[in-house]
Amino acid sequence: MPLRARHRRRTVLAALVSLTAATLLSSAPPAAAADTWTEVGSDRADPLTESQGLTSVEVPAGAANRYTGIGTIPVGLSSRGWNHVGDPDASYDGHYIEPYQRDSGTTKMFRVQSPGGGWAEYVHTLGPGEALNNSWAAVSPGGQWMLSGEWGTMNRLLVFPTPGVNPSTSPSANLPQASTVRLDHDVRDVQGCDFVSATRLLCSSDDPAGTLFGITKPLLQIDLSAEPNGTSDVTGQVTALRQLPLRSSCSGSFEAEGIDYDRRTGTLRVIVVSPGFCVLTDSKTYRLTRG
Repeated sequence: MPLRARHRRRTVLAALVSLTAATLLSSAPPAAAADTWTEVGSDRADPLTESQGLTSVEVPAGAANRYTGIGTIPVGLSSRGWNHVGDPDASYDGHYIEPYQRDSGTTKMFRVQSPGGGWAEYVHTLGPGEALNNSWAAVSPGGQWMLSGEWGTMNRLLVFPTPGVNPSTSPSANLPQASTVRLDHDVRDVQGCDFVSATRLLCSSDDPAGTLFGITKPLLQIDLSAEPNGTSDVTGQVTALRQLPLRSSCSGSFEAEGIDYDRRTGTLRVIVVSPGFCVLTDSKTYRLTRG
């Protein structure tokens, strides 16, 4: 076979091998395939008391679902400027935690109710470059560490010792940031996150633009390289699973709010506030289960 012909044949074979490999790679599932979450029902979300966040609380006497909204903020807190409450969470032993923010200043606050019913406030002084808002709290399954996030386009989550649970915390001392979750992909306007395992979070994003993942209002999955701790940073791999349900009798801009995963039933719940006048009539807490 002439040298030129042999070279041409090798070139064609190499191209076929390259094309076959590319086809196999494009059709192969990712190494860590994302879960599929399917809507199974919904409940009306009251705009005053169920419009910001929710969590399932495990207590000795049973279980309770708790919600936050502008109508759940105690007068004593709002009179001191704590006029916004975010998406709450609870530790497995029943400590219930609400995140609060002011319109200005250099602090944010976590209000904690112990299983015995008493309340305490844990104030955090902002670190360099930290945003003022305090949209959500997510307690790790081990209970000792709590994640929180900032509004806007961010590439990190903040790790704190869980107030009221971690023995290093005290209402009379600053609640320090302990470490950071470094995300491999930017996220925008995250309104709530909850742990589904020691190293996996599900988060609701109110992203109105859709430029980060190709969809607006995405349900995000964040897989951590290790359990959060107070001594070293961990990384987080971000995946957009689907768009959150957006249904209303009114047209306009929806607002994705808090999220909760109930480990006892495997049910994911997320609040979506309807646009315009329909905020009063058909805002929903959607229920989803893993497919």
